[in-house]
Amino acid sequence: MSADGEPRPVGGDPRLPPSREISPSATPLAGRDDEAGFGEQRSGRLGVRVAASEAEIDAGQALRYRVFYEEMGALPDDEARRTRRDRDEFDAVADHLVVVDHALGEGPESVIGTYRLIRRAAADRIGRFYSASEYDLAPLLAFPGEVLELGRSCIATGYRQGKAMQLMWRGIAAYVFKHRIDLMFGCASLPGTDPDALAPVLTYLRAQHLAPPALRPRALPELYVPMDRLDPATLDMRAVTAELPPLVKGYLRLGGFVGDGAVIDRQFNTTDVCVLVKTDLVTESYYKHYERRIAQGSAEEAG
Repeated sequence: MSADGEPRPVGGDPRLPPSREISPSATPLAGRDDEAGFGEQRSGRLGVRVAASEAEIDAGQALRYRVFYEEMGALPDDEARRTRRDRDEFDAVADHLVVVDHALGEGPESVIGTYRLIRRAAADRIGRFYSASEYDLAPLLAFPGEVLELGRSCIATGYRQGKAMQLMWRGIAAYVFKHRIDLMFGCASLPGTDPDALAPVLTYLRAQHLAPPALRPRALPELYVPMDRLDPATLDMRAVTAELPPLVKGYLRLGGFVGDGAVIDRQFNTTDVCVLVKTDLVTESYYKHYERRIAQGSAEEAG
């Protein structure tokens, strides 16, 4: 789901526009849901919205390449290396949340964060969710409400300790609110491919946050890595929680769960766990935010 780190320049100047080789269209997205967006949420010079053009999606894919491949050590195939883009077939059906810095411009050069959102109907067009390559999602697919898969999250260096992550959460909440999402899930990435080095975190997640059986995805048998690697009673909880990526911490604060088993993703140099969140607390938070905006607007009109 995420890529996190300390602020420092990575992969060139993030203000540079997308490669001219790609020549993405700056026109509205053809063949997509025009009602997918929710407007733009602003915080100072930063904003979050659903990408409105192919150029913005392309900028997000370029950012993903810089973070995943140049910063985190993922292994690009020939196409990714040639285009300097992280893209796959799921991008074509997904909605792409983007965080923008208006100080960098009003076009795709302003994209400094992105998150890929795939609803059930979009996954049906492909025939599966992305996470199905690592997990048996049968319990989630049987869930009667609307489900949303989140993935390919990253924020440019220099923006990870400020408002960008908060805005990302506001964007997710607005999207969940608009589309009446009941359950969201995705593969969250822990750095590295040595499960023994990650033993405290994996043990903690399984011991404290294992999903109930009715909702519990399980790593595919050929990929399954046990998470119960230590005696939970021996864990230093403060040290373990400090090691958790910020995005994972955010999901756990919302009552999130993890599936059974981890998966080693050698291409992306990560160990993945499946995280799922029933969105009651997400939508409750957004309802309060939305009500405050309405109240503020009414007060301004009255004034």
